[in-house]
Amino acid sequence: MRVAHVITRLIVGGAQENTIATVLALREAPDVTVELVAGPTTGPEGSLAAQVAGVPGLLTMLPSLVRPVHPWHDLGALAALTRHFRDTRPDLVHTHSGKAGVLGRLAARRAAVPVIVHSIHGPSFGPFQGMLANGLFRSAERLAGRATTHFISVADAMTRQYLAAGIGQPEQYTRIFSGFDLRPFLAATNDAAIRRQLGLDPDDFVVGMIARLFKLKGHDDLFAIAPELVRQCPRMKFLFVGDGIWRDRFQQLARSLDLERHFFFTGLVPPADVPKYVGVMDALVHLSRREGLPRALPQALAAGRPVIAYDCDGAGEVCFDQKTGFLVAPGDLPTLRDRMLRLASTADLRQRLGEAGRAFVEQNFAVEKMTQEIYTLYQRLLADQRNATN
Repeated sequence: MRVAHVITRLIVGGAQENTIATVLALREAPDVTVELVAGPTTGPEGSLAAQVAGVPGLLTMLPSLVRPVHPWHDLGALAALTRHFRDTRPDLVHTHSGKAGVLGRLAARRAAVPVIVHSIHGPSFGPFQGMLANGLFRSAERLAGRATTHFISVADAMTRQYLAAGIGQPEQYTRIFSGFDLRPFLAATNDAAIRRQLGLDPDDFVVGMIARLFKLKGHDDLFAIAPELVRQCPRMKFLFVGDGIWRDRFQQLARSLDLERHFFFTGLVPPADVPKYVGVMDALVHLSRREGLPRALPQALAAGRPVIAYDCDGAGEVCFDQKTGFLVAPGDLPTLRDRMLRLASTADLRQRLGEAGRAFVEQNFAVEKMTQEIYTLYQRLLADQRNATN
């Protein structure tokens, strides 16, 4: 089985970690030859390319596969991908992310690739963007959808959104949770040395966010309620794990609120270091308005930390309200504030929610489970294709 994965950028992010874990696992299967095609990685989000760049024959870089819409580059990337697939003749092409998802699937169809799979890590269209962009991306997904043999969605919410947009049929979708290495999160501890390094006191109640410092991630909502949270719980501190182009803006906002001593910024963190920061959190909040199934939620739960999340996309498929955390309607700041204060004041509640979350994640989010399910799906799709042509 010859398999080619295509992704737009190898930045630090859940979709990229998912893709890299999958291709590395497939390399270990005796009947699989796999490659990863990616565009250039630029920007403050960091790069994961080093994880695959040193593996002989695994990574192919395509300079014309850039993230912004650019007709000249996009036509060049479509032509280059088509030539590449015609030359390498994969049995299955598996695409990820918006740009690579559309161009990769169209190129695979032009090259007569037998099976074309697309992973939906998050929505590429929706109310989070303007009407023109929403219409453009929805149309592009419908066009690419006609070239798609099967969709893998990281959450049932993604399946519902794409079906509602007229993309594919229900039998073309399989939900496979985006797994990760659970071991470092299961072993995460509230390390006093890490707290001292960050400037946190032992009795601080630490609320963590793991997200790019960018729009739609919900940081502004947290800043909006931070003065009242700190007034009622002076030991509450906020730990932002990640970086982005809005970092200076958020640091200035903390100063303007006279809360600079309550906000801590780790900057860009390699994925291997995330567990140690999760370990010093008492709870995690995830307030993104656009996410497939945010990886930060199962990561925090694996460490036994309760979570609070906006009820967007797939968050409710791991943050079960009052069972593993609290689900809050997007923008409902009074309820968000109430739930955070409730966790801060009730240690046994934090423990109960965290333990239930850890049990659920151990059962459903192991990277080995994810990669085995993907491999099994490949085998079924290829067998179906052979049977259909005989």
